[in-house]
Amino acid sequence: MTVRTYLLPRSLPEALGLLAHHGPDLLVMAGGTVAMPLINEGISLPEAVMGLRLAGLDRIVRTGDVLHIGATATLTQLLDQDAVPMLREAARNTASWAIRNMGTVGGNLFTPPPGGDVAVALLALDARVTLASTSGQRSLPLDGFLTGFMSNELAADELLVEIEVPVRSEPTAYLKLGRRHANTPAVVTVAARLEWGDGRVADARIALGAVGPHPIRAREAERRLVGTGLDAEAIAAASDAAAEECEPFTDGIATDWYRRRMVRLFVGRALEQLTPGATGEGR
Repeated sequence: MTVRTYLLPRSLPEALGLLAHHGPDLLVMAGGTVAMPLINEGISLPEAVMGLRLAGLDRIVRTGDVLHIGATATLTQLLDQDAVPMLREAARNTASWAIRNMGTVGGNLFTPPPGGDVAVALLALDARVTLASTSGQRSLPLDGFLTGFMSNELAADELLVEIEVPVRSEPTAYLKLGRRHANTPAVVTVAARLEWGDGRVADARIALGAVGPHPIRAREAERRLVGTGLDAEAIAAASDAAAEECEPFTDGIATDWYRRRMVRLFVGRALEQLTPGATGEGR
């Protein structure tokens, strides 16, 4: 291990000051469930590390129709959030209880595929992220924050400090396929949310995990749902579109061919949960 300095700020201003002082070479971590294995295995060799667990970023507060989630709130904390059932379901399907106790909601946004199960749900929920530096704060949609494999819009002098999630009443569906029933990396993860008007789909969100460089929106699949009554033909068209537009990869868990095939199947299952009269776990 090469770490010579470990910083543990007690507030956000202190953390931002330390980041500004040490620069981009400072490794920032929250729960450490991703960073520590990389350090222990010699893949990442930072000389200075800053932990955020005491910086006061772990609160989850609802204000009106928005759930404000501090970046260092743990995945275990999400299990108690009845206001947004999809987040609770996503957290329940992420890793083991030990990882959930340490892993953070903010950190999950930086987890490369096939991880980032909670990030998939946040994407379908139109979450926004708040980024802060010593110069101030800015907010942007999660859809615009994720830019590529292990890349995002976070500037070198910024920290992710909060995730804002709209609290909605419409049903949602969340499905994850893994090789085991629990504590398993994803073959594919699907999060779906539909808005209805006059008996037809007025707007749609379909987010996919483990089939791209980061959690992605299946935009063509969403487009094919709008204006339909979510009948079998519409579900099949959206499922086919999602399978075509995803960017699956091959790893030790699954091949790209199998992942694409499972996207088609699991998008269909998620949408079937959202048909009028159906009851889905993620609602």
